[in-house]
Amino acid sequence: MTDLSRVRIVVRGVVQGVGYRYFAMQLARDYGLAGWVRNREDGSVEVEAEGEEIIVQAYIKDLRTGPRNADVTGVEVETLPPGQRDKGFHVR
Repeated sequence: MTDLSRVRIVVRGVVQGVGYRYFAMQLARDYGLAGWVRNREDGSVEVEAEGEEIIVQAYIKDLRTGPRNADVTGVEVETLPPGQRDKGFHVR
């Protein structure tokens, strides 16, 4: 049995208008994670992702870098109860 992890991630910096949501979506799909990503009104990007703990941690590490044109200045991670697994990963 695998250890499931679900997190809410808020990424701050220059993360809108640079392809960050699509980067986060493709990366999550490559990792086999479920969840979603969306822009927030304050200029940040919010992500919810669920999957194996070790994979989720690797995903968070990659989100700290972002795509080439992004400038990530902060990443906040909140642990959520697992088991609310979305089907696939999508942009909201």
